[in-house]
Amino acid sequence: MPDSFKSLKEIIESTPELKNIKQLIDDGDIIKDFDKIFPELKALVKAIKCSKQVLTLKSDNPAVRNELKFMEKEIIDKINSFYKQERITRIKFSNK
Repeated sequence: MPDSFKSLKEIIESTPELKNIKQLIDDGDIIKDFDKIFPELKALVKAIKCSKQVLTLKSDNPAVRNELKFMEKEIIDKINSFYKQERITRIKFSNK
């Protein structure tokens, strides 16, 4: 029996072959934590997808989407600072 065990997190982060799985987990974290990072937007916007460092946000209100487009850099910076690494480089806005 081994003397020390590694957590799944340690294994995923240290194994190059599992890079894609780590990326999927990181993308899922952004969707899951979006309301925690931006509680003031919870009623207006929903994070629906994150792929290849592009976050897709859904809002039925065109005025909200337009306002958020102007705030895109601040949103990206806040998400990246929350995780202390660059996870998002761009945001897409959708009404679907």
